Amino acid sequence: MTTVVITQPMLFPWPGFFEQLALADVYVYLDDAQFSKGSFTNRVQVKIGDQIKWMTIPLAGGGTYKPIMDLEATAADWRATHQLLLKQSLAAASHAQDAIDILDKAYEQDRLCEALIQGIELTANHLGIGKSRKITHSSKLNIAGSSWKRVLDIVLSVGGTRYLTGHGAARYMDHEAFEASGVTIEYMDYSLTPWPQGGGAFTPYVSVLDLIGHAGRDAHRYLKPRTTHWREFLAKQAP
Repeated sequence: MTTVVITQPMLFPWPGFFEQLALADVYVYLDDAQFSKGSFTNRVQVKIGDQIKWMTIPLAGGGTYKPIMDLEATAADWRATHQLLLKQSLAAASHAQDAIDILDKAYEQDRLCEALIQGIELTANHLGIGKSRKITHSSKLNIAGSSWKRVLDIVLSVGGTRYLTGHGAARYMDHEAFEASGVTIEYMDYSLTPWPQGGGAFTPYVSVLDLIGHAGRDAHRYLKPRTTHWREFLAKQAP
């Protein structure tokens, strides 16, 4: 069985994403997808005490009508702003420098999309996950189409027999079409495992850099990947 995960490049996503990434045999960066305002492509939440703040990359033209691989930032100092915000967030964290080093290394990339991708890859390396997975980009596959049909064609093109996805895909996925093509769909069953986060109520819905800053090299211990077959998942969603 070959497990495929396909997601858009994102800014240091939450730990649940890395539970998904840890199960991938093939990981596809959907870098030619059109940017969607309000997505997690260019922003992520960080926790400062008991407050949640957004760490956001300002985009030229708001990113409107551009594929993610062509996005450009507007402000020259957004990298320094992010570093300062992360330092504030992890001021009392034992391994804050680990997280800051990852951010700084990723931000050495000139192109915004490459910085997003590097952030994910550096984080995965720190967590010790996904070392044997095959990595590709949708822009290199020359596969047209949209919605679930394009997803299926991408999965088949890389030899996938199992497609692992997040919960939002349930709104548009044709599960029977995947099965007819020899591909099973499973949804993530995120563990939401608490880590020692510092002051305020715990939340898992912040950047993975928070987990690394507080747990360091033990961060991978808080990732507990689980999946649910699509039929069981949909049954649980039914009213």
